[in-house]
Amino acid sequence: MPNAPKPCPVCGKPPSTEHTPFCSRGCKDRDLLKWLGEGYRIPGPPADQDGLDSDEGDR
Repeated sequence: MPNAPKPCPVCGKPPSTEHTPFCSRGCKDRDLLKWLGEGYRIPGPPADQDGLDSDEGDR
């Protein structure tokens, strides 16, 4: 027995083969906009923005 497809992560509807894992272009675009707008966060300590460029002078 094949596994049932997982629902769309945005709205919960069944996914379409054209937009897998999403159900539509709209849900696919909403997910992308959430990533671009920093709506999703990866857990961890805050990045030290000042320390990112300081390694360049040490070489």
